[in-house]
Amino acid sequence: MTTMTLNAGSAVTAGDQAKNPAAEQSVVKTKAEILKTVGKPLCDNAKLRMRNVNVYYGETQAIHNVSLDIGRNEVVAMIGPSGCGKSTFLRCLNRMNDTIEGCRVEGDLTLDGEAIYGPKVDVVPLRARVGMVFQKPNPFPKSIYDNVAYGPKIHGIASRRAELDEIVENSLRRAGLWNEVKDRLDKPGTGLSGGQQQRLCIARAIAVSPEVILMDEPCSALDPIATARIEELIDELRENYTIAIVTHSMQQAARVSQRTAYFHLGKLVEVNDTETVFTNPEHELTEAYITGRFG
Repeated sequence: MTTMTLNAGSAVTAGDQAKNPAAEQSVVKTKAEILKTVGKPLCDNAKLRMRNVNVYYGETQAIHNVSLDIGRNEVVAMIGPSGCGKSTFLRCLNRMNDTIEGCRVEGDLTLDGEAIYGPKVDVVPLRARVGMVFQKPNPFPKSIYDNVAYGPKIHGIASRRAELDEIVENSLRRAGLWNEVKDRLDKPGTGLSGGQQQRLCIARAIAVSPEVILMDEPCSALDPIATARIEELIDELRENYTIAIVTHSMQQAARVSQRTAYFHLGKLVEVNDTETVFTNPEHELTEAYITGRFG
């Protein structure tokens, strides 16, 4: 006897489906329920709106019909097992996936109501508005000063030395790095510690006055002290920026975010207030992940 078992724990025999159309409808309904995001994926006063987003690498679908809002001055944490699609989805928000051959993004993604994937969108100013901090610190092989001044120069935000000096200092102050590097701005950024390099990359991102900051595992390569400093910085930056962070650390998600989104096999399973996700999740897959039963 052949048995079909669904992720939600329902099982229906193939014979039952043939004899009873209602049984088949029940299976379909259960699958639909599994695919539906529970909780609060949408919000008022959204900075970023994503609707029915699908992402493909060639013929392989990595993201399945994801809809999510990210509010102004909000930190949304994206969690889930390795390979669940959270970083792929994050990279859609400033079109970093455009750099991957064979990657295709479908759906409606908007920033302040403007289509991110519109035919006339220039990705250079888009990525200035939606900055990104990567998993591994990646300072340019330039001085600390030039790392921060690079963006304002190429985007035409400032050209005079006095203007650049002000932007560099303000950006390093916002990144909590100014007092540590103010006397060695001409030294290579690559000579800083790992935590300092990551804060330098954050300073470089905010130097072009972005509206959104995307962070892809920003603390995975850092020690606990540097991680704590980055987390404090995220909380401070939220006053001026919208932030989306991908993290493998559920403790980090609980500390820095207002809402948490749980991804599973390319699907957005649950989005809720962070406290709710970690204390009273609505979906059994979310509960299984945060309690350590898989992942």
